[in-house]
Amino acid sequence: MVSAAEQLASNVNWGAFSKATELKQRIWFTLGALIIYRLGTYIPLPGIDPAAFEANFTGNRQGVLELFNMFAGGAVQRMAIFALNIMPYISASIIIQLLTSVIPSLETLKKEGEAGRKVMNQYTRYLTVVLAAFQAYGIAVGLESQAGVVTDPGFFFRITTVLTLMGGTLFLMWLGEQITSRGIGNGSSLIIFAGIVAAFPSAIVNTLELGRQGAISTGVIIAVLVMSISVIAFIVFMERAQRRVLITYPKRQQGNRIYEGQTSFLPLKLNTSGVIPPIFASSLLLLPTTIANFSQNQNGTGIIATISAYLGHGRPLYMAAYVALIIFFAFFYTAIVFNPVETADNLKKHGGFIPGIRPGERTAQYIDTILMRITVLGAAYLAVICLLPEVLISYAALPFYFGGTSLLIVVSVTMDTVAQIHGHLQAHQYESLIKKSKLRGKRR
Repeated sequence: MVSAAEQLASNVNWGAFSKATELKQRIWFTLGALIIYRLGTYIPLPGIDPAAFEANFTGNRQGVLELFNMFAGGAVQRMAIFALNIMPYISASIIIQLLTSVIPSLETLKKEGEAGRKVMNQYTRYLTVVLAAFQAYGIAVGLESQAGVVTDPGFFFRITTVLTLMGGTLFLMWLGEQITSRGIGNGSSLIIFAGIVAAFPSAIVNTLELGRQGAISTGVIIAVLVMSISVIAFIVFMERAQRRVLITYPKRQQGNRIYEGQTSFLPLKLNTSGVIPPIFASSLLLLPTTIANFSQNQNGTGIIATISAYLGHGRPLYMAAYVALIIFFAFFYTAIVFNPVETADNLKKHGGFIPGIRPGERTAQYIDTILMRITVLGAAYLAVICLLPEVLISYAALPFYFGGTSLLIVVSVTMDTVAQIHGHLQAHQYESLIKKSKLRGKRR
């Protein structure tokens, strides 16, 4: 006789989607929220000349502005109310995670379950307000330094700019939380995903136009297509890769009943750090170039200009520093988000152990050793994924959207969202099976 679990696994298909009313509502809610976000990227900031700003942006787009513009779906280039996007919230979340490992009170909150998580989320929101206000003020001052961009510079312009940009970030933070709770997928990731994907069609059209004009050869365009497909397939394979550590639970007795021992697996992802290392590495490397470009109007030729000259796209120093930073952040962020000692303690509390390894400290050391080894492969994978497109971009002058970071974000978010949709379909089918079995029991 086929068990309910086997029947559920065999019947999972997209045909069940039409019957999953709640899932359809979640998907429509997510699409509606993303449409609202995209509309906000076209509402310009009050008090600026859009044409003058776009001219200045075009001259500085090789720096960190282009990276942020990619994440913001073009909102930076248009200087829209969502120009800061949700990046201050992402930065605040990462900072809180980093502080958790060094501040005992935050570490205690992390272990308190749902109540502690709510308090930490509130701290993250407060830090988001601070970061957004600081960055918005910096943008306001930067806009005033550009000739002809601000129509009426002064204190009032700075205040309105700070309030507008900060309000846009807080709205996106709220919208992302609504998508996470009432929609499908991680709201913050989907907002960044939508910004990147929205620029893909124009990037493809521009690339084909350059090919038609002869600026890019047909061979290069074909190479880009083949590289993109290969990179996407490689990302899917590596993001699904896991090292499964065998966990054994011994035989136990509860009252008069004896339960047989069980085995399970502790899944360790090959890339625990996700997309954080490429984002941080790109931001740090592109920052000197951006500062140097903005200082050209003031005849700035100091150490920043010299460093930015050596850290241009395609330069050997840039490539070496990019790989080194990706590897560093891969190990650093993995150490932050995964605690082998805490994992070993949880296994010990529940009676689980790794065969041949003593519970407690030895188990933590064993897990840490495995994690370090697979992180070497994960860091190398991130470096290869992000470095190869960078070489092609610098060689063929292709749009920034074809970089490894953008492809990594798009593929990872897509996989996570599809997995959640599949999970909702499984839950819906499981509930249907339970209802059918109950009806059969009543009829009997």
